[in-house]
Amino acid sequence: MKYLIVGLGNIGEEYKNTRHNIGFKILDALAEASNIVFESKRYGSVTEYRFKGRTYILLKPSTYMNLSGKAVSYWMQKEKIPIENIYVLVDDLALPFGSIRIRAKGSDGGHNGLKNINEVLGRNDYPRLRFGIGSEFGRGQQVNYVLGEWSKDEETELEQLIKHCIGSIKGISTIGIARTMNQYNIKK
Repeated sequence: MKYLIVGLGNIGEEYKNTRHNIGFKILDALAEASNIVFESKRYGSVTEYRFKGRTYILLKPSTYMNLSGKAVSYWMQKEKIPIENIYVLVDDLALPFGSIRIRAKGSDGGHNGLKNINEVLGRNDYPRLRFGIGSEFGRGQQVNYVLGEWSKDEETELEQLIKHCIGSIKGISTIGIARTMNQYNIKK
């Protein structure tokens, strides 16, 4: 059984530790803990992770956030992965920091990465994890906030939250989406 785990973010050192790159950060932590390395391939950095007889294709698209659908579509087709076995990890301004919202399907919620994936795939019935980054910014400062680095207070909680998200990646394939939502959703 194969799964495509997509962490959304933007490529480049200047984005590495920004809130918008939480999808990349979660996959990097999983790769580091598993001693696997990403390779630069078509439309992204890719590696293969195995857990309990399942294969996970971990993808960090190199297409930039707003064109993520092209990478998702390509790797779905290349690896012959059905839409229900995709899991997209994104940041979410509408959720307070520390909140994790996992859903089996849904709208893009204003997230440009999800919007592009929905447009390219022509559907939105794939699992996704929304990682709450909060909305602690003034009028007209949204871009600076999203592309800003984590605060010191956020940094202290981040490691544990990322481990929690990694648990949900394993849960999607072992206990299913419904139980994963029950076990891994966090409301702050």
